[in-house]
Amino acid sequence: MNLLDDTTLGLLLAAIGLLLLIAEVFFPSGGVLGALSALALLSAVYQAYASGGWTRGLTFAAVEVLLVPVALYVALQALPYTPMGRVLIGSAPTSDEVDPIDARRALIGRIGVARSKLLPSGAVEIDGQMIDCVSRGQAIDPGEYVKVVEVAANRVVVRRIDPETGPSAAVGDERLAHPAQDLGLEDFDFDPADISLPADDSPGSRRSSGSA
Repeated sequence: MNLLDDTTLGLLLAAIGLLLLIAEVFFPSGGVLGALSALALLSAVYQAYASGGWTRGLTFAAVEVLLVPVALYVALQALPYTPMGRVLIGSAPTSDEVDPIDARRALIGRIGVARSKLLPSGAVEIDGQMIDCVSRGQAIDPGEYVKVVEVAANRVVVRRIDPETGPSAAVGDERLAHPAQDLGLEDFDFDPADISLPADDSPGSRRSSGSA
């Protein structure tokens, strides 16, 4: 009966040691819980040795050597999913944060109008949408045309452009890029024979007038 009690006590000490080790991972105590865990594990080995000799003591020690890294691995894998783990190491990045293709990258090269003063950030209207933008090293007044030059992280960077290159100029450039048929212009043939000089401008008239 005494032997069973000693074995049970050894197993209990080993379990307490492993639990304290896991608690040290989830609740860092500056090594206090880790020291208590080591003390409990060593006490379990000693209790096993005292109750069953070297064989039982070495068996307990071997089992603890195998269980300690397993417990640490399981605790570290579960740590990021616990409230304490999110505080210690931060939450996992979202898909928007890790996705290299940002939908706002399509704004690069687009032209908009500042709707508030950019010092350096402010609101810019682009294609009818209000977007928070950052100017590139210059203050931009409301009503000025800007162009998106960069999209980095959570920032949409713009710079001031001349009014001539505003949306109206962009529309003009787009019209020039269309075929003539789309603009309502008919094709025409050019034949040099269809061009005739007036009678008084003919080469013979000019020679006659010169001789006169």
